[in-house]
Amino acid sequence: MRIILLTIIFITNMLAIDATMEIIKKNQTLPMVYVDIASSTDIKLSKKIKKVIDQDLLVSGHFLTKDIDYHQDFNDNINYVTLQKNDIDLFLNIDIITVNEKLLLNIKLYDINANKLILNKVFNTTSKVRYPFLAHKIAISINDIFDAPSIDWMDKFVIFSKYTGAKKSEIIIADYTLTYQKIIIKGGLNIFPKWANSNQDSFYFTSYASGIPVLKKQNIYTGKKEIITKSEGMIVCSDVSSDGTKLLLTMAPNSQPDIYLYNINEKIKTRLTKYKGIDVGGSFVENDTKVVFVSDRLKYPNIFAKTIGKRGIERLVYHGKNNSACTTYKNYIVYSSRETNNEFGSNSFNLYLISTTSDFIRRLTTTGLNQFPKFSSDGETVLFIKRYEGKSYLGLTRLNYNKSFIFPLKSGKLQSIDW
Repeated sequence: MRIILLTIIFITNMLAIDATMEIIKKNQTLPMVYVDIASSTDIKLSKKIKKVIDQDLLVSGHFLTKDIDYHQDFNDNINYVTLQKNDIDLFLNIDIITVNEKLLLNIKLYDINANKLILNKVFNTTSKVRYPFLAHKIAISINDIFDAPSIDWMDKFVIFSKYTGAKKSEIIIADYTLTYQKIIIKGGLNIFPKWANSNQDSFYFTSYASGIPVLKKQNIYTGKKEIITKSEGMIVCSDVSSDGTKLLLTMAPNSQPDIYLYNINEKIKTRLTKYKGIDVGGSFVENDTKVVFVSDRLKYPNIFAKTIGKRGIERLVYHGKNNSACTTYKNYIVYSSRETNNEFGSNSFNLYLISTTSDFIRRLTTTGLNQFPKFSSDGETVLFIKRYEGKSYLGLTRLNYNKSFIFPLKSGKLQSIDW
């Protein structure tokens, strides 16, 4: 299977690292990293930065982290013997400088087994509230030294909508840990944000401000808004083509929702499904030639596919009786499936990974309410919304490492996400 193959490739790549660096031990365990703050005038901020870097290294699946009783001034020689005795393979020393809102991080990374400095770099930002992204960049730089599979997705924005009250919501951009958050839209009901392009400078969203659902587009830097189209009943942008010129919309101008293809340049809508029931949540697959969507054609929600421009519908999932959301990457689909049928209490939903070209299936989650999955840009990570004991979490599954992580939303309730 592809997942197994990628894992083998990853292990092979790790073992092929320059032998002079001697990072991988004889027992082939992951390198142990110790992160130390050499100096900082803001102790609280320094602890936060260290926490995010430690977290990033663990989430990557390529490193382990460990704290020991050792502190080193940034410009002094390090004690390799002490670090080796504590089973440290990599030592990251950070000098933090803050000037008003500016933040500068000087870093030195040492290969303890090879007794040498392997990275000396400076990271900075004009707004210290963006420190999580500096931390992510540091983790990415460390990862890149060893040619490990990319974790560049850590530096991307997550955009989400959260409910704040009755018919009220906010649209927020954040880092993947939800440590950094910035409100982009507030006031009224604005939901279902979807990035307009890979540059993440603009996004689509549904606004109910005028009573009739309106699909709008907004630039996150200039704040410029434009109306794309309107529809009675509902309108949601569920996916954007790889070149950014076409949208998949769920619209219900005649009560029943269907999937539409919208051409941005020509401003033309083409109806793709015509079932007298529910067709929602379209996603492009197989180089934007086919659409995967959710439909109740079996009298319960399930996942189907349709080739654009052709007749006929293909059933993709033969597991579960309530498969209500999906995301796609090339020939792969992750969908949410209801595992219980509790009429008066909470139900559990879990995520599954399948291929459109084989009978491969893999369960990704085991407990809680796991919904609205989204693939990362490289297809190796899945982001999703997890609800547990009345709280909202952003969930993250690293497909090639069998690891999952959750990050709590401190207030409100997650409505939808994209990255």
